[in-house]
Amino acid sequence: MSFQALDVIGVRVEMPSNQPIVLLKEIGGVRYLPIWVGAVEATSIAFAQQGVQPPRPLTHDLLKDILTALNVGVDSIHLTELKDGVFYAKINLNGGVSVSARPSDAIALALRTGSPILASEELLKDAGIEIPDQAEDEVEKFKEFLEGINPEDFKA
Repeated sequence: MSFQALDVIGVRVEMPSNQPIVLLKEIGGVRYLPIWVGAVEATSIAFAQQGVQPPRPLTHDLLKDILTALNVGVDSIHLTELKDGVFYAKINLNGGVSVSARPSDAIALALRTGSPILASEELLKDAGIEIPDQAEDEVEKFKEFLEGINPEDFKA
């Protein structure tokens, strides 16, 4: 099975459903992978991305601490498939041990351990969204434009 490396772009909230989505992008490619996640997992992913240290460890921090205490590292995360609307993942530990996981938990752990996140080619074909770089540049320019304007700019 062929796998592609992904970067976590961030967590967004889909409107109008208010459902959190973690958005990943193929490294060196034009495909994005949106995965719907729970609110708790979305918060955990966002905290890890922003370097936020909660006063007490979140579940994913605890899991990382347990693995560290046992001298077990995370080799990689594999986002494997989409079946009946459900995403599947595996956490690959050093020594060849693989554990089934929800993608949101696997991503939150990967961000804390600096482990690579990989998606199967099959998953990217099934659930990936292609956004050419030119379109991405246009979206970024539009976002910058919106950030720089005020309501007063539209008064006649």
